[in-house]
Amino acid sequence: MNINIICVGKVREKFFTAAVDEYIKRLSRFAKVTVTEVADEKIPEKASEKEIETIKKKEGEKILAKLGSEYVIALCIEGTEMSSEEIAAKIADISMTSSGIAFIIGGSLGLSDEVKKRANMRLSFGRVTLPHQLMRVVLAEQIYRAFKINNNESYHK
Repeated sequence: MNINIICVGKVREKFFTAAVDEYIKRLSRFAKVTVTEVADEKIPEKASEKEIETIKKKEGEKILAKLGSEYVIALCIEGTEMSSEEIAAKIADISMTSSGIAFIIGGSLGLSDEVKKRANMRLSFGRVTLPHQLMRVVLAEQIYRAFKINNNESYHK
């Protein structure tokens, strides 16, 4: 299975990069995982609603340009909350009908409506707001956990 984590912006802290890299290394025996970064847009200090929507739309266009025919899961606060076991079952189901999954993490303003409409599913890790750099770590760990669960290996307790 191919997994592409599409993110807006770059990770600046080395400890986040190291954590994501570690989970991708662990995942390599289960799937081919890539991280695709798209450039974030500059946000004016006191951006109007119109400016915010324009920025999200521009970032969304960059995300959509990176998508193919894979199953798309958009991470957004209004998405469906799932347990680790449910995420594992969903990945197993998707693997029966698709050769790939794209997980999308938006920038600090969130995802455009166009990206949300393109998504096959919207997933939420709860109502808390996490920095998008930390979200990469959380997502990579949950994908790894899902594969361990699906392979009946002792990681998930």
